Amino acid sequence: MSTPGRRTERLAHQIRVELAELFTRELKDPRIGFATVTRVELSPDLHHARVLVSVLGSPEEQAGTMEGLSSAAGFIRHEIGHRLALRRVPELTFLLDHGAEEGEKIEMLLRKIHEDSVPSE
Repeated sequence: MSTPGRRTERLAHQIRVELAELFTRELKDPRIGFATVTRVELSPDLHHARVLVSVLGSPEEQAGTMEGLSSAAGFIRHEIGHRLALRRVPELTFLLDHGAEEGEKIEMLLRKIHEDSVPSE
């Protein structure tokens, strides 16, 4: 697998910025909660984009947000194409990013280890 080119990286960044703007201002679906785009991965041919999204809330709220994003994918794709003046807009696939949750678990475990190793006075 080759490393992504400069154009691919730049386009992925631009898509991430526009998605963040769309999430905060344009999407009115009540199912979509507090969602943050953490990363956009473009295929080398620029036809497909995996959008990793971090969602705050319970598993049910996360599932609802992902369902809302999937149903709005056509609108989002159209807006991305319009805003970035792309002839061919990548097909968007939204995936839940569990990185923040994993980081929080690790932080909690490290705190617990630290508390257990510090002798009480």
